[in-house]
Amino acid sequence: MIKNWEQQQLFSRKNFFGVALERLGLVSFCQSISYVKNLRRSSEDPRLTARPHKPFRDVTSGESRLGPELDRGALLYIPEGHSNETPSPLAVFLHGGGGGAHYWGRVYSECDHHGIIAVVPESRARTWDAIGGEFGLDVKFLDSVLRYTFDRCTIDLERIALVGFSDGASYSLSLGPSNGDLFTHLVAFSPGGSQLVEPVVGLPKIFVAHGTEDSVLPVSISKNVIVPTFQIDGYEVSYREFEGGHELPQDVLVEALDWFMES
Repeated sequence: MIKNWEQQQLFSRKNFFGVALERLGLVSFCQSISYVKNLRRSSEDPRLTARPHKPFRDVTSGESRLGPELDRGALLYIPEGHSNETPSPLAVFLHGGGGGAHYWGRVYSECDHHGIIAVVPESRARTWDAIGGEFGLDVKFLDSVLRYTFDRCTIDLERIALVGFSDGASYSLSLGPSNGDLFTHLVAFSPGGSQLVEPVVGLPKIFVAHGTEDSVLPVSISKNVIVPTFQIDGYEVSYREFEGGHELPQDVLVEALDWFMES
């Protein structure tokens, strides 16, 4: 881990690779995922190809497990009252290193409150691929999960967020800028950096929150490096510090989702 963050110089996003990496220690859906058989795509390609369209498959409210036979699959949560007659906001939630989709069960009540569809994929390995240096299978898997969702749900094109905690936050700030024509908002809770590769597309709005007593990924990473770097490149960034460690307090999560719906 890089030390003395306060003394680090700001640098281009193109060279902002893996800053302070965190310590590493589907039924019908499964039939549709292409990553299992098709690995010809460049391992450094960050582009997602799935896009919202008019749905043609049925969906029911509540939580569904995509790929129950997989060791690591995904969850899809459809809020109560969802109707494909009205476009719904969508948020993709990314867990921290060593975590899983269950971490984000805490967002369901807020999804019901705001009418947000939640997509909760799990990384193919212990953490997200770009954290180890290259985009690869996680991009393909997320593409498949999104395609599954878009086939079933009408999505609000002005409200599509990529949300992450810890390693997931770093991945949000790494994958999101290359998919700014899909994601309108990026949310990063206690990120450790951003690894970007070309192309960089669009300018999604960004929300960053970090605990002042974080001993895993110091708050100075966000305050002195991540936030000003994205601001220099023209992004609109909302920054929130809170008293606490490497954690995500519920009130900060609620604040971020309110920001997503209102900004």
